[in-house]
Amino acid sequence: MTVIRNVQAELSRFRLRVLVASIVVVGCFGLVAARLVYLQVTRHEDLQAQAENNRTAIVPIVPNRGLILDRNGVVLATNYSAYTLEVTPSKVANLEQTIDDLAKVIDITPRDRKRFKKLREEARSFESLPLRSRLTDEEVARFGAQRYRFPGVDIKARLFRNYPYGALASHVIGYIGRINAAEKEELENSEDPANYRGTDYIGKLGVEQSFEPQLHGITGVDSMETSAGGRATRRLTSLPSTPGNTIKLSIDIKLQKLIEDLYGERRGALVAIDPKTGEVLAFVSKPTFDPNLFVEGIDQDNWALLNESIDKPLLNRALRGTYPPGSTYKPFMALAALTTGKRNASTLVNDPGFYMFGGHRFGSPETDRTGIMDMRAAILYSSNAYFYSLANELGVETMHDFMAPLGFGQITGIDIHGEVRGVLPNQAWKRSYFKRPEQQKWYAGETISLGIGQGYNSFTMLQLAQAIATLANGGFKHKPRLVIATQDAQTRVESPLAADPAVNLGFKPEHVDTIRRAMMGVAQEGTSSRVFAGASYLSGGKTGTAQAVSLGKNEKYSAIRTEERKRDHSLYIAFAPAEDPKIALALIVENAGFGSTAAAPIARRVFDYWLLGQYPSEEDLAAVSRGQATAPIGKPRLASEVTLASVSGLPNAAALAASAAASQAAGAVSAATSGAVAASAAPAASATSPLTRR
Repeated sequence: MTVIRNVQAELSRFRLRVLVASIVVVGCFGLVAARLVYLQVTRHEDLQAQAENNRTAIVPIVPNRGLILDRNGVVLATNYSAYTLEVTPSKVANLEQTIDDLAKVIDITPRDRKRFKKLREEARSFESLPLRSRLTDEEVARFGAQRYRFPGVDIKARLFRNYPYGALASHVIGYIGRINAAEKEELENSEDPANYRGTDYIGKLGVEQSFEPQLHGITGVDSMETSAGGRATRRLTSLPSTPGNTIKLSIDIKLQKLIEDLYGERRGALVAIDPKTGEVLAFVSKPTFDPNLFVEGIDQDNWALLNESIDKPLLNRALRGTYPPGSTYKPFMALAALTTGKRNASTLVNDPGFYMFGGHRFGSPETDRTGIMDMRAAILYSSNAYFYSLANELGVETMHDFMAPLGFGQITGIDIHGEVRGVLPNQAWKRSYFKRPEQQKWYAGETISLGIGQGYNSFTMLQLAQAIATLANGGFKHKPRLVIATQDAQTRVESPLAADPAVNLGFKPEHVDTIRRAMMGVAQEGTSSRVFAGASYLSGGKTGTAQAVSLGKNEKYSAIRTEERKRDHSLYIAFAPAEDPKIALALIVENAGFGSTAAAPIARRVFDYWLLGQYPSEEDLAAVSRGQATAPIGKPRLASEVTLASVSGLPNAAALAASAAASQAAGAVSAATSGAVAASAAPAASATSPLTRR
């Protein structure tokens, strides 16, 4: 049977199919064309940048860290170059086995392994981490010959921070350490996070921390062309890094070294200031620590030794250690009496060796001179009864309001971080400090103790030094400062840092002169006269001996029967020369007894160095460090002839010269490598039954 085809129907279906196919084809070509327009026109710049990024790599050039100098140009912090063995954990299949194999080629100590483990815990797996530092040329050659065996391991040239004088002035200089997670987050949220790309270290303490932006410099970049495998083939463009600026300190490092040696193994703090400018000439906290331990990441054993030591070497006692000022507070109490009109210089007070208030006996040491005292005699012989009664007359609020402008219990604003406020008590402070209502009430008997620098009084040596410098400067107060200039690393132009103008506290010149003359008497015929016997200059001073712990009601103090760390602190404040002061200082020797025995002899040697250019004889230096000297012993040396390199415990001249040379050459290496306690040092004495000795 023959089927008759419907040609017209089939043609219609064919044409429809062709039309649909044509529409689909045209639509597909349209989509392709639209995609091409989108990629080649709309996203041209973005895709071109991505392609360029695939072809090139941006490598940061870490800047040379700036130097730190003392006031005479002595280098205190510098840089040196060295090869490091670095491992990228993400590129190593078996990390432990790789390290074991590397140890057969290059010496890797257990300390290296511990430090590397700590770094791994703090860093991301794709970061390159140092396993061994300061490789010798022989070790570099040995690894180079077997480099193919260790994927993910490489030799890099890096710059390392170096502190040529080790522990000397470590609390001032500070140290650098690896950037931790919190610091990294802070940098990423800063105004210029790119400036720390490629940088592993940051200032952690002292000037290194406070002047980090100036010391760090500006990171540069290299634009490198890379192969498909990611290896650099050639440098396309380069923007060099800008080295950090040099920081110049106000301290005299030779004076700093002398003072630290005078302390010996004892604990304490000393701050010396130029009263006319506020420049800090010495800033001592003993004991110290070696900042070089922190540069590559301190190991657990050394950290435990520092952190768990009963001597607290990481505590900056000059900045953060708070102490009762003892009798060194008395000249300021006398000035308060004159300023407020409560007493004049000729007011007479009987000192029978004690002061009775509210049925309570506030005593004085049995060795103290008694009798009728005017203001000069009260300062000269450190009469407790005179100042007990004065405190009662002034009252706690008047004392607080007078002492605060002098800097007691206040932040001085010195140019390093971490300063503590201490305690200048008044009723508002007590209400905020104590929790229970019965503790918040201020009792009249608590005021009496404050007059002799005990009770709740607790200040830093920096605050005490600023106060005596202000008194020496006629009542004009300067903000203390450690950094006096910066030097541009490229132009070598030095730019002095402007100091804040002095603040006039408004004391009457005759009142200041009265106090200063009384303090001159202390050094000439009073409690420190034996120490300053034979001095060719006049100085003013005041000894102080403050309790480290309180005594019971009927308990008498005996240094022999008291545990060493519970003995009294030895303090001294002073200025010289008396007629035109060029240096003022405050110092404490912890648990060392009378101020005239331990603290004043250190002050005498400081003044001899600064005013006369004299350096103690070795015999004298040793005697002072043991607390066994008053006036200088033996023939003093000329300070100009005593070099830092000749002082025991410091690097020799050759080592220092090599360190300086390494610093000078560090810039070239930079381009080649582009591929801690707010606690007091001692507890303040109780307000109950205080007893201040001289």
